[in-house]
Amino acid sequence: MNYKEYLALAIPFIISTVTQPLLGAVDTAVIGRLDHPSYIGGVAIGAVIFNTLYWLFGFLRVSTSGFSAQSLGSQQEEDRYYAYFRPVLIALIVSSIFIALQGFIRNGAMYIYNPEPDVMMHAVTYFKILIWGVPFVLIGYVNLGWLMGRKYVKETLFLQVSTNVLNIILDIVFVIFLRMGVAGVAYATLISQLYGFAVGNYIIFTKISIHKILAYQEGLFDKTAMKKIMGVNADLMIRTVCLLTMTNMFIAKGTELGTVVLAANAVLYQIQYIISYIFEGLANASSIFAGKCVGENNIEEYRAVLSISNLCTAALSIMLAAAVVFFKDPMISVFTNLEEVVSLCEEHVMWLVVFPLVIGIGMVYYGIFTGSTYTAPIRNSMMISLAVFAAVYFTAIPQYKNHGLWLAFILFSLTRSVVLFLYRKKLFNKVFVLANH
Repeated sequence: MNYKEYLALAIPFIISTVTQPLLGAVDTAVIGRLDHPSYIGGVAIGAVIFNTLYWLFGFLRVSTSGFSAQSLGSQQEEDRYYAYFRPVLIALIVSSIFIALQGFIRNGAMYIYNPEPDVMMHAVTYFKILIWGVPFVLIGYVNLGWLMGRKYVKETLFLQVSTNVLNIILDIVFVIFLRMGVAGVAYATLISQLYGFAVGNYIIFTKISIHKILAYQEGLFDKTAMKKIMGVNADLMIRTVCLLTMTNMFIAKGTELGTVVLAANAVLYQIQYIISYIFEGLANASSIFAGKCVGENNIEEYRAVLSISNLCTAALSIMLAAAVVFFKDPMISVFTNLEEVVSLCEEHVMWLVVFPLVIGIGMVYYGIFTGSTYTAPIRNSMMISLAVFAAVYFTAIPQYKNHGLWLAFILFSLTRSVVLFLYRKKLFNKVFVLANH
């Protein structure tokens, strides 16, 4: 294990993952060219609603990739089919529930965020269009997880990048050229979701025959297997709930502080998303190498993975913080030219300088812990971080307003990193004691 091997895997993952937040960035950038901050606020609230729904069921990708990888190891053909079609059934059931309850979800979200009337109007427009993309997204998670687990790297990268690039192109065409406003952003996303679903299914059905599933249909609905799929990511589900709680509290408070604050926070939050996804590229590489070492019971190689991960994370953290310092003005101007929003962004951009310095270790160690299949510390770190966030949220915001909100967010991120780093010694003991039994 050396730096060359690590970066050879990490760099493609960074390229792949960073296209995801670029979607939200382009959404914000094109909407930010319109003549009122309410457009940005409406898209921000609409995006958070769907992020909440989708993040809660992100385990579909994680668990599918795990079972898909196991089927690769078992070399049993029926396992290959079960690894795909069982989570597809779950995705279909969940998406049907979401669509059936769309009115309740929409009204509940508007009640929670309580935006100003024009912001609410744009958020509802966004929601009513994109709710129909839920089945495409959830089955898309399964498609992506199955391809990753089977080590179809080129196909995985093509699927992710082409879908996101299409979304970006349609965003620009619909909003800038056709002047469709918030509806244009929503339709661009919906069409790209349909494209990703169709292309993903096409790729998968070149690898497996849909007709053969009939031969294995008796085992497809095995209750024990389905229960295992639902239970395998309990810790990660709790982690996601904590993250979503923090995000929704952040957005809700921004809404309460006013439309301009909401718009400025949406711009800054898009930049932090990009930073986070860059770190996720490192996390994915660390996860794969850590998992490989655990499988081989190779503790020395595992130590090397941690050492290289630490140094690469430190270097990347400094580079990203420096990038924000030197390029903050063009970064902000990409998203909006509204003077009042730009001014507020400039006032708060210092928090984005601090962000990569405090989040890097937490993100990359998340990858190491998941690759080691030791997820209790991830759950614990997020629960503690949420408690810290809530404490600062309720004490600092009354006095410091939006700066207090960003302070709470930064301390949430710092706590994630500190708690996971403190679990390092226990990580070695737990993982390699288990591997030796």
